[in-house]
Amino acid sequence: MCMQCMAGAMTAVGAASGVRAYVGNRHFSWLTPRRMRTFTIVLAIAALAASATLLSGSSAAPAPRSPAQSGGVS
Repeated sequence: MCMQCMAGAMTAVGAASGVRAYVGNRHFSWLTPRRMRTFTIVLAIAALAASATLLSGSSAAPAPRSPAQSGGVS
């Protein structure tokens, strides 16, 4: 796995962890321990799915430039 892919996955999981911590610290009355566990699982799956499908670790290489385009002397 390339480093850019790893960084994207780590960022997505870190964001999901932050959202989970925020929601957990708000002490919502509807958020029972079972719902919190389910919420955590859903966040983890969503983060990994987003990092696998939406983030790109690399892009296509730029096309080589001709000497005329680069401003070089012929």
